[in-house]
Amino acid sequence: MTPPPLVVIAGTLAVLLGLATMLTWAERRLLGLWQDRYGPNRVGPGGLFQAVADGIKILFKQDWIPPFADRPVFVLAPAIGMMTVLLAFGVIPVTALWSIAGDLNVGLLFVFATMGLGVYSVVLAGWASNSKYALLGGMRAAAQMISYEVFMGLSTMGVVMTAGSFSLRDIVQAQAGLWFVIPQCLGCAVFLLAGIAETHRLPFDLPEGENELGAGFHTEYSGMKFGMFFLSEYAGIVLVSALVTTLYLGGWQGPVLPPALWFAAKTGALVCLFILLRAALPRPRYDQLMALGWKVLLPLSLLNIVATGAVLLLRAPG
Repeated sequence: MTPPPLVVIAGTLAVLLGLATMLTWAERRLLGLWQDRYGPNRVGPGGLFQAVADGIKILFKQDWIPPFADRPVFVLAPAIGMMTVLLAFGVIPVTALWSIAGDLNVGLLFVFATMGLGVYSVVLAGWASNSKYALLGGMRAAAQMISYEVFMGLSTMGVVMTAGSFSLRDIVQAQAGLWFVIPQCLGCAVFLLAGIAETHRLPFDLPEGENELGAGFHTEYSGMKFGMFFLSEYAGIVLVSALVTTLYLGGWQGPVLPPALWFAAKTGALVCLFILLRAALPRPRYDQLMALGWKVLLPLSLLNIVATGAVLLLRAPG
């Protein structure tokens, strides 16, 4: 039985925003585990209420707008960032029956369209702040996000060619016998690297490199405006993890357990991988980051498309 649309919308938003909030605690606990230290452990059991304390603190912080900033654009920028991530979740099929937009036949294109709009958030934040550090961070973010969106889109073409559809539900159902992570391992690796760059996560957090740019594009932000940037970054991690699960790990499919639990387990494992990368890898120089994209990931994406097309042609009847 398909749940009512309002229940699906409210449930998805509540889970997503709750996850984005609790990830701030989970990340610090996991980093503490991997770096042989405690992490947050004072507020609540295992420090669980640390995220709540941080949320309360950020709500009461002074919501200051610099006098030299472009006020309307300054206020709008963090809202755009949060809105684009939430919109992208509208087409993610958590199970065969749980998806806000239902079975949208261009679901994958819709996700890329909304993620592309997310560039405006960081660019406008950097420009409206009227600060050199913020502007440099915004320019870095624009170049990085636009570049890596190219490789992210190309890396999924093998999946689309194999499944024969842009519908995310059709792509999941096409993996009934074999998850696409095996035949599309190259595309999966490129997609994962591009996803890390899209969400500005370490080691690809060059737009907000604190040892170079203060805090990058959100240097001048405080209070809940900064909180929206913070939450949209963590929601973006969940989004990319959910996309990898949907495109390459069979989505909700799996034995014994309910479909929603399979989807949650796969997505959660990928989120932990994002956090582990932060603990394990150093930040490259900006020119190294861009060279990785254009000189390595682009050829690999095109090679994956050619190889997938060749295999499909050889398998075609007649």
